[in-house]
Amino acid sequence: MDKLNILLAASEVVPYAKSGGLADVSGALPKALRALGHDVRVVMPRYYIVDKEKYGLKALEGSLGVPMGSMGKAWAGVYEGVLPGSDVPIYFIEHEGFFGRKGLYDEDGKGYDDNDNRFIFFSKAVMQLAKKLHFKPDVIHANDWHTAAIPILLNTIYAFDPDFEYTGSLLTIHNLQHQGKFYKGAMDVLGVGWEHFKADELEEFDGINLLKGGIVHADAINAVSQKYAQEIRTPEFGWGLDRLIDAKAYKLYGILNGIDYEEWSPTVDTFIPATFDLDDLSGKALCKTALQKEFDLPQQNEVPLIGLVGRLVEQKGITLLSAAMEELMKLDIQIVLLGTGEKWAEHFFSELTSKYPEKFACYIGYRNDLAHKIEAGSDMFLMPSLFEPCGLNQIYSLRYGTLPIVHATGGLDDTIENYDSVHQSGTGFKFYNATPEALIGTVQWAVDTWYQDKSGFKQLQHNAMLKRFNWEEAAHGYEDLYRHIIQGRLKNKEHK
Repeated sequence: MDKLNILLAASEVVPYAKSGGLADVSGALPKALRALGHDVRVVMPRYYIVDKEKYGLKALEGSLGVPMGSMGKAWAGVYEGVLPGSDVPIYFIEHEGFFGRKGLYDEDGKGYDDNDNRFIFFSKAVMQLAKKLHFKPDVIHANDWHTAAIPILLNTIYAFDPDFEYTGSLLTIHNLQHQGKFYKGAMDVLGVGWEHFKADELEEFDGINLLKGGIVHADAINAVSQKYAQEIRTPEFGWGLDRLIDAKAYKLYGILNGIDYEEWSPTVDTFIPATFDLDDLSGKALCKTALQKEFDLPQQNEVPLIGLVGRLVEQKGITLLSAAMEELMKLDIQIVLLGTGEKWAEHFFSELTSKYPEKFACYIGYRNDLAHKIEAGSDMFLMPSLFEPCGLNQIYSLRYGTLPIVHATGGLDDTIENYDSVHQSGTGFKFYNATPEALIGTVQWAVDTWYQDKSGFKQLQHNAMLKRFNWEEAAHGYEDLYRHIIQGRLKNKEHK
């Protein structure tokens, strides 16, 4: 089949900058697409945390002129590198005024006041970079609100540009909660004309909504799991855009994220004290003992250890968990938590360690090595998210034989099969109502299985460790979607 030219634009990419799952996708998907033979280029901002020397970045000759509407022309520098472990080119847009800051989107929890200008600039710079490189993309793959202006620009300012005459657009929604809502004056910077400031395009409550505009203009939109693609069409998960997305359901798809098994596998993990696999779990017992020791918990292999890793925010079900903790502490279990987030939650869980020192421990902050150790050393992994577009930790957990206990939403529902004790099938434990009672009851069910149904628990581990969610499969899904977009774009051109 023909090789495709794919330009993927994202505000964060592993290993350079990360605040969530978007960075993981942006770092892994291009490699998988390259393995299928496509010419893939990645573009992201050059934040100050991106070390040019460390990653061997080289400056491209000349500056990049970026038209910024009422702000005039802005000038950017461009650096080039390759995604580690691949030959995929990645380009960094450098602008000290917009990206020479401590944070990606915010500092101390407060979003930057000029985030509209920053990411409109970045979206326009992506278009200008393609021209500078003489790279004619078949598809530009935009991600979340930060690059949602790109499909809008393709259909307006660049609609008759020969470099983008046949370029299609895909907009991936990693988290619909964040939409890029700003003062309507951003229309003058976007520069597409005020005729697009209307309720069925960019306007929302007399302001601008970049993600909304991107959804309207993109040739296709996709969510990062099949279930999440269904959920965002409903008022409960649609964050005010459910009616629009439902109306655009004809171009809505769901492609589940993959994970990198070269990093997240107990057979090769360099962060854990002992490796292990399906045929010999003795290493997992050593990982559990080491984890208990690291968290100053009693080293009891017979007591089930439940791990949690994640941001301490409402989306992750942290209010649900805090309401359930007193009841959970009555069970014969241990819990370890790694995360940072809302101050009340950090304080609450820190206080809980002194109240239950032999049953609960936490590390407020984030350490990648500790995340790996929790995945390997825990017996179960708890994810009570109120909504979860895809989720990665539950997939990591499967590979480590750490049985997920999850709220059946989004990607959590798509990737975890509920335990069926009669048929000895399933890969974890799911609860369907986002209530403390449902969470407590499901943890109790998992703990009872640990103590009363040891053969069933062992079979669950076996089932879980055989599961694979590879990027290769996801890449094939994206490849098919790209080709569908291109065919649709060609048909539209022919009819004009």
